[in-house]
Amino acid sequence: MHALERRALGAALLALAALRCATAAPAPLSAETLWKMARLGAPQLSPDGLRAVLPATRYDVDGNKSSTELYVVPTGPGGGSGRQLTQGPGNATEPAWSPDGHYVLFVAKRGEDKQPQLYLLPTDGGEARRLTDMPTGASAPKWFADSHRIAFISRVWPDLRSRADTERRQKERDESKVSARVWEHAPFSHWDHFLDDREPHVFVTDIDGREPFSPTLGSGAHLDVREPDRESYDVAPGGEELAFVADADATHARQNLDLYVVPVGGGQARDLTADNPADDRDPHYSPDGRYLAYAKTTIPRFYADTRHLMLYDRGAHAARALAPDFDRSADGLVWLPDSSGLVGAIDDAGTRRVYRFDVRGGTPRALTGQHDFTSLAVAGRPAVIVALRQSFSEPPTLVRIDARDGTVTKLSAFNDAILRDVRFGAVESVTYAGANGAPIQMWIIKPPGFDPARRYPLYLLLHGGPHNAVTDTWQWRWNAQVFSGWGYVTAWHNFHGSSGFGQAFTDSITRNWADLPYEDTMRATEWLAAQPWIDRERLVAGGGSYGGYLAMLLLGKPQPFKALIAHAGVFDRYTEVASDFGAEQARYGEFWERPEEFQAQSPHLLAANFKTPTLIIHGQLDQRVPVNNGLELFNILQNKGVPSKLVYFPDENHWVLKPQNSLFWYSTVRDWLARYAPP
Repeated sequence: MHALERRALGAALLALAALRCATAAPAPLSAETLWKMARLGAPQLSPDGLRAVLPATRYDVDGNKSSTELYVVPTGPGGGSGRQLTQGPGNATEPAWSPDGHYVLFVAKRGEDKQPQLYLLPTDGGEARRLTDMPTGASAPKWFADSHRIAFISRVWPDLRSRADTERRQKERDESKVSARVWEHAPFSHWDHFLDDREPHVFVTDIDGREPFSPTLGSGAHLDVREPDRESYDVAPGGEELAFVADADATHARQNLDLYVVPVGGGQARDLTADNPADDRDPHYSPDGRYLAYAKTTIPRFYADTRHLMLYDRGAHAARALAPDFDRSADGLVWLPDSSGLVGAIDDAGTRRVYRFDVRGGTPRALTGQHDFTSLAVAGRPAVIVALRQSFSEPPTLVRIDARDGTVTKLSAFNDAILRDVRFGAVESVTYAGANGAPIQMWIIKPPGFDPARRYPLYLLLHGGPHNAVTDTWQWRWNAQVFSGWGYVTAWHNFHGSSGFGQAFTDSITRNWADLPYEDTMRATEWLAAQPWIDRERLVAGGGSYGGYLAMLLLGKPQPFKALIAHAGVFDRYTEVASDFGAEQARYGEFWERPEEFQAQSPHLLAANFKTPTLIIHGQLDQRVPVNNGLELFNILQNKGVPSKLVYFPDENHWVLKPQNSLFWYSTVRDWLARYAPP
């Protein structure tokens, strides 16, 4: 090869290497990248704690569909991407490891299944076999300690006892030409679906496939009709008793969830918490069988009341609060294997931390500091704790947590290859003076490659709830890193009413949804606009659910925003009684009993002031905030000549969940922001 040829070849190789480097250079997170990632579900541990099984969902965007399979990941040093345990057809969810370690139970809809059923998979190899054939389906499985019997939930007609009768009625309903649905009491819907005349009950079968029977059917109580799941019931270690949560209020207008126990063989259910007019939920038997732990609230009909950890001594028939002065809600609780205490994932001042609660009492101890942790599982001796860790810059990732000092070890690598090509923006937490001078915590997510000498547009996010704080967590639907990747400084403030900052702060807006969050939002905007890297002429704001309500409220009040986004927001508080919780009696009275208060809080009554361009997004299947709210706002803005756009999804609910709809949502939001506050 001549020298000239060598130089030409060398130049070509250098150019190719440069091109590869340029191609591989990390880019800001995009909505398209979100849908390439595996989405991990709650892990379950083998009895020795050495392996975790968890579901991972992947999406086919072109086909607009998903596939969920189970994976086994070692919990020792290094972890790994995991070994795939199931291989379709049908999604495999809700895994449960048998106490003897020989089986993994899961829920799937395969082959000729008309409803999801339980499947049993040997851990030493072999094919999964179907365990149940319930005409009404099976979900939320739990093992008995003997590794032979299994409990699960199914929605059944309480007046039917035989399988043949159930199949006959199901067939009649499926083939009926009458589309009418009839109710004589609420609730008639929940989130995105209508409820029917079935009741959720706990059933028991075994690994030999015996005909399931229900200890709760005929007991005088049934699980709450809204969202029965694994947290709705538990099995005593001795296998003689079930604990479950049921609504003690027959009218369903004054919800009072109580804790019931019933013999596994059947009988009359006994209410353990009848003396508490507020909710009691999340029963968990201690491994030694001495205690039944549960979460107790004290304010009736207030979902954001602090949930206190209670221990019911089964021998003494008495309950006590384990940490009565702990001003945080006890959530995500799991017993330690030696019954010495519990660990929980606690919403704590903008971060969901792992706390340990000692059975002997005392102040709960935080094991983790930064990042959010959810879906705890504990097994083995010494105890192995695994969880899903996440943050604004990390999708849910399986980790191991040291039970002594909280040291966190990353285990899974499902999304590592994708994340290597993503450039995240810096995240920081600040505190500013909000309404009445109160300290308000706020997250700020800056664009990748942030230059403090530049001035950036602001996208202020308004969280939902209103009593659900925005914590340091990954979002699939409203991802702040995606917004910042478009070139916006994105901020998310925990205004008055947010959870995790003490009950007084959470309860401060119960009678008035509007004033304090509005003031907090204005003070946040002023604080941000005063920063040298914010362009005060390019300010936009938006939110969903209560955040959509707050955006609509801003529309009628003084504010500096060039444009607003209102997703699934409450526009008319009077017609919100059509929602899936509309029949529940309000804590401080109804709108017809205190009309002045409601008039000051409903955005539709501020229509005379509407002038800010607004993007409105709503789904037809939304039963939490019915679609009329979005349609009414759009018509009024059109009537007034205010620039506005309505995005209507006929097949989405309170959230936008389908891949292609989600990509359209992100692109529409981006275009709207760029129209009024270009990056």
